Amino acid sequence: MSEVFTLRGPIKKDRPAPQSRSVTRKGLDGTELGTVALEPTIFGIEPNMAVLHQVIKAQLAAKRSGTQSTKTRKEVRGGGKKPFNQKGTGGARQGTIRAPHYPGGGIALGPKPRKYDQRTPKKMIRLALYSALSDRAALERVALVDGFENWSAPRTKDAVSSLEALGLEGKVLVVLSRDDAVALRSFRNLTNVKTIDAGEINAYDVLDSDWVLFTDATLPLAKEHS
Repeated sequence: MSEVFTLRGPIKKDRPAPQSRSVTRKGLDGTELGTVALEPTIFGIEPNMAVLHQVIKAQLAAKRSGTQSTKTRKEVRGGGKKPFNQKGTGGARQGTIRAPHYPGGGIALGPKPRKYDQRTPKKMIRLALYSALSDRAALERVALVDGFENWSAPRTKDAVSSLEALGLEGKVLVVLSRDDAVALRSFRNLTNVKTIDAGEINAYDVLDSDWVLFTDATLPLAKEHS
């Protein structure tokens, strides 16, 4: 009996189904207000380490100013006169003392101003963010408060008290909405706290923090996933 061979394309890696995770919703004084289920497709996926590496590497590269510059032999001042006669010296002929092999001469193949931006597809950026959030949720490093509406005036003391009441230690990433101007001014003097707008949250800032603090208004929902 002859064997039948079939051609098959590359098999996509089977990824586990998103896990269901939850977070305790608290008030700014640490009072527990119940439990909120986190969106599995955002906080329950298996982190894609390859995508995380590529996206964060591109993000760090985009932060580089790229303003480094060195002068070539034509940009270095001086050296317009031929240093010695063409012949009769026994040495190699030279046209200028600003050549790269002379002290004070130009730099050969030196860095010039450039951009380090890397093109990253939006789907990869989103997957990296969800991978980072899922990692923090798996470590139970995601916190949720009802909001900062009770703060009438910016006070750093209130921000410190709330972090202590919530039990948040280390570097904390506070995700705020545009209406949380008082909270923004209250947290900005704390060296271990970084505030970010909900629309600007990214994988690097999530992984660079020990805790991620959301409010009811900034907690990502399923409708943001497409």
